Amino acid sequence: MNALSLTPLWCLLVFFLLPPTLAKEGSKKLQIGVKKRVENCPIKSRKGDTLNMHYTGMLEDGTEFDSSIPRNQPFTFTLGAGQVIKGWDQGLLGMCEGEKRKLVIPSELGYGDRGAPPKIPGKMHPIVALQ
Repeated sequence: MNALSLTPLWCLLVFFLLPPTLAKEGSKKLQIGVKKRVENCPIKSRKGDTLNMHYTGMLEDGTEFDSSIPRNQPFTFTLGAGQVIKGWDQGLLGMCEGEKRKLVIPSELGYGDRGAPPKIPGKMHPIVALQ
């Protein structure tokens, strides 16, 4: 298993609100937008890598439901091991150190029909920006 740091210190994972039209009800495709590319990418994240990152989770209406930033404690997980929602496992593959991405995760790859009560309703499409 490889250890990967997606920034010199930590990868910062932050959820941003995208226009609601990008996360229509019934959308089943993970949307990955690269917001900042890096010129030299010698290491890309892959299945089995250990990632360390901060995150802030937001609902489609902009409501924040969780964040590691106020706790000042990055989240650590193994990519592709099912330790996070499927949208993270898929949306972080091939990411370069220093790259910034924005994801719209369909409910099927997120928290499903049930959600994660009480903060995340069912069929919600979490929105995430990664850097």
